[in-house]
Amino acid sequence: MNPLPGETHPPSSLVSPQGGSSPGALPARPGLSREQLEAVRRREPDALAALFERYFDQIFGLIHRLLGERAAAEDVTQDVFLKVHRAAEQLDAARDPGPWLTTIAYNACRDVWRSGAYRMARRSDPVDDDPESGVTLTRGTHDPEDDALASERERLVQDAVRALPEALRVPVLLHDYQGLSHQEIAGVLGIHHAAARKRYSRALTALGERLRGRLGEGGDAR
Repeated sequence: MNPLPGETHPPSSLVSPQGGSSPGALPARPGLSREQLEAVRRREPDALAALFERYFDQIFGLIHRLLGERAAAEDVTQDVFLKVHRAAEQLDAARDPGPWLTTIAYNACRDVWRSGAYRMARRSDPVDDDPESGVTLTRGTHDPEDDALASERERLVQDAVRALPEALRVPVLLHDYQGLSHQEIAGVLGIHHAAARKRYSRALTALGERLRGRLGEGGDAR
């Protein structure tokens, strides 16, 4: 592993062992058509169900990572889709609804953090408790030792990401796990594009320092 990760390239620990650039992300699903999104704006039940089906795992995965607790993530995800239903007419049918949904999810998590009733867990959750982590836990070798090393590597990375302060953790989650561009992240966070890129760069530096010496060559834990 390089001493410090670069600004635009995540450290090797944040790259899927299978070669993908979005660790922990679910396989891409077909997006909704313009007609379906227009129907969502009209709150047609079938269209809303299609939106829910297409984006539920993605939004739940993000909220779970932000809050660190499955029970809390389930409650907040339910609240997010209720907010989506109420604000459906605000959806821009000409654009991918992913960033819009992500903004609603992020704001819902911020409400939880600010409520004073919730203390984000810093403990390490089991890797298989993450709804999206399974796709990165094997190199396809079906070798128990390799799979165990990959699982340990994933745990170390997730623990390191969780330990980042909110201002640095969120850009990493949105970019490397949700696939948002820095421009989209800036929109979600309400900051300038340059600030979003700077936060991401600082996050990768912090992760590199935290993981230095803990990950072996090729991503195997030492």
